[in-house]
Amino acid sequence: MAVGTFVRLKLRLQVNGLRGRPARITIFVLGAVMAGFFAIAGYAIFAIPGVADNARAAAMLLQLGGSALVLGWLFFPLVFFGVDESLDPARFALFPLAHRTLITGLFAAALTGLPALSTLAATAGMVSTAAALGGAFAAVTQLVGILLGLLLCVAVSRAVTSAFATGLRSRRSRDLAVVLFAVMAALLGPLQLALLAGAERADWDAFAVLADVLGWTPFGAPYSLGLEVAGGRLWAVPLKLLIVAATIVVLLVWWGATLEKAMLGSESRGRRGTDREIASPTALLLGRRLPRSRFGALVARERRYWWRETRRRAALITLVVAGFFLPISISVSGGPAGPMAVFVGAIAAIALANQFGYEGSAYSANITAGVPGRVEIHSRAAAHAMFVLPLLLLIALVVGAVSGRPERIAGDLGLLIATYGVGLGLVLPMSVRAAYSLPESTSPFAVSSGGGAAKGLLTVAVMFGALIATVPLQILAFTLGAVWWWIGLPVGIAFGTAAYLIGSGVAAESLDRRMPELLSTVTAGR
Repeated sequence: MAVGTFVRLKLRLQVNGLRGRPARITIFVLGAVMAGFFAIAGYAIFAIPGVADNARAAAMLLQLGGSALVLGWLFFPLVFFGVDESLDPARFALFPLAHRTLITGLFAAALTGLPALSTLAATAGMVSTAAALGGAFAAVTQLVGILLGLLLCVAVSRAVTSAFATGLRSRRSRDLAVVLFAVMAALLGPLQLALLAGAERADWDAFAVLADVLGWTPFGAPYSLGLEVAGGRLWAVPLKLLIVAATIVVLLVWWGATLEKAMLGSESRGRRGTDREIASPTALLLGRRLPRSRFGALVARERRYWWRETRRRAALITLVVAGFFLPISISVSGGPAGPMAVFVGAIAAIALANQFGYEGSAYSANITAGVPGRVEIHSRAAAHAMFVLPLLLLIALVVGAVSGRPERIAGDLGLLIATYGVGLGLVLPMSVRAAYSLPESTSPFAVSSGGGAAKGLLTVAVMFGALIATVPLQILAFTLGAVWWWIGLPVGIAFGTAAYLIGSGVAAESLDRRMPELLSTVTAGR
């Protein structure tokens, strides 16, 4: 009964949140279309081995594909989409609800979203394959497997985001959170290199061995139950069920242990540092001396927010992970610098795509003070660039050293700066026209209903736009060769600056006209 109440409450909140909001309805429809496409494509892919009657291909595809789904649920909420917090646990703090009831209800509500339904529909193709290879009993067993797999995906997503929310809130544990997050992301590099090497050599035996190993881990175990029945290995089914069930229980216990601190906003309070302690040495690195003007005051405020506010700090950590480890792995594997620069530039700029949503109703103070749109936009971009530009320089230096091509550092840095400028030119107008409210939950990964789709769509749009806009520079870098290594940096700076000035001008003009509408859009609960 309690579970049904949570589910009905979430659905009611989602419906009420769409009424009278065309922009949010559009985002929801686009998210539903994306989810439907993923479901249809996934079902077709996972059903192919059954149609082809190929047990070996089924073993590889189902176990590898299922493991990829679980990893996607693990990393995508942290990096791109966040988790839907339509039901903010903070609102249940005063209700006499048992902790188990709260966890169960929130978990059931999480299963009713579009990502969960799309994942279930996509993995239903595994049931078709199991039925073709092993009959009705294998199909029923595989159906149980995909249901457990869905529970596992949602549980791992909630547990990990809740744990990271706790780490990111405490300044003392911030460094540990960065290291742990970076280690997880670093695992993607070796995995990518292994997959590329295997694909180039067509070493299907190695893929089969990897799939069999993953089949005995929580990542692939739920998606191989029907295959075990089809292969006559009935003894393996209860063992894999035990592995998956135990993992789900551990994740739910972990989520329950971190939920109170991560979602209700409690945190350990150490002694308060002085302004000198907080500002040094970070403020020295980022530039402590700012002009004594309205612009300088806004830059100082935004810089402090980026360093200390949990949601923005999470965006910076995402940039560190996605912009540092992945380009290095691409460079080591011999990949070109162009796509790497587009990816990093887009990820760096996307943090400003909903910059007003971070503040919510607090943005009314800027409206009351009469801050012009031009000053507002330039100050926010300047504060963000204080963190991003040193990181882009570090990425270019490390990639050049790791790849053994230090002479290309200046050219690669030019591409990075150019794509960052193009990204800013694209996201700044979006931040005014396509802003959305964030829930009042203190979790840095929490989004309202439809917010995850908005983040994903904005990311895809910016990356595609940056790819198109920087095609001339990539062609120049490819055709000029060694000449680009010398002229790439000034050309990239000029190109990025021009793109930023165009985009910021459009954003400032739009902001001057839409300040009240923007405030209403980013205010939670309106």
